Amino acid sequence: MKKIRFSPLFFRRVHKWVGLILGIQFILWAVSGAMMATIDMEAMKARPDVSPNQIPAGDFVDPAEIADEQVTGFAVRSIGDRPIYEVSYDDGIRLFDARTGNAITVDPAFVRARAEEIAPARIKSITRMDRPNLEARDYEGAVWRVDFADAENSSAYFSAASGELLTMRGDTWRLWDFFWMLHNMDYLDRSSFNHPLIIIVAFGTLFLSGTGFYLLFKSFTKRDFSWIVRRKPPSKRVLASDD
Repeated sequence: MKKIRFSPLFFRRVHKWVGLILGIQFILWAVSGAMMATIDMEAMKARPDVSPNQIPAGDFVDPAEIADEQVTGFAVRSIGDRPIYEVSYDDGIRLFDARTGNAITVDPAFVRARAEEIAPARIKSITRMDRPNLEARDYEGAVWRVDFADAENSSAYFSAASGELLTMRGDTWRLWDFFWMLHNMDYLDRSSFNHPLIIIVAFGTLFLSGTGFYLLFKSFTKRDFSWIVRRKPPSKRVLASDD
């Protein structure tokens, strides 16, 4: 087996190829960073400011008739003109009609009513997802996705358990998220800087800096430093004359 010689030529070749590979990522970092800074942040925030509906007046069922001792939380809210009890348990959330006490299922009709409250655009489709996609990756559990026919091709995500609006995404956010993926190099989850690929690139950058300094040092010769150690011209002697 031929022995590898760690000569300046060897390091120059490795430095060249590592620099080419990392140079591509450096360009992606610069482009993605510039694009994320350019994109309008207000346009990216597709989630509307939804003010809570006032609870309509009326005779409500006594919450004690619905809830039991295992309840961990209780809230009253309104969907349109329909008052709802939101009861939390250790295993999830259940909804009840505050007027009748009947259980409410977060079905397509319920989700449509919620979606019509937050956006005036026409609803294109309603889809149930057993697990969130990348657009709703910050949340857990099943969700309902509602797609709107608007300029942003907006999508709203609702909790399948409580019907709560989790987030809204539009084309501007999707464009920003694409450049975010290029910037943090997390091509799977798009959520973390602590992953093997970016660690490899970090050590590659360190190697590139070290070999670059080594090759720079090896490229110097004594002649390059001659101006520093240049000899001073010999001083002239002044001979005293005999008087």
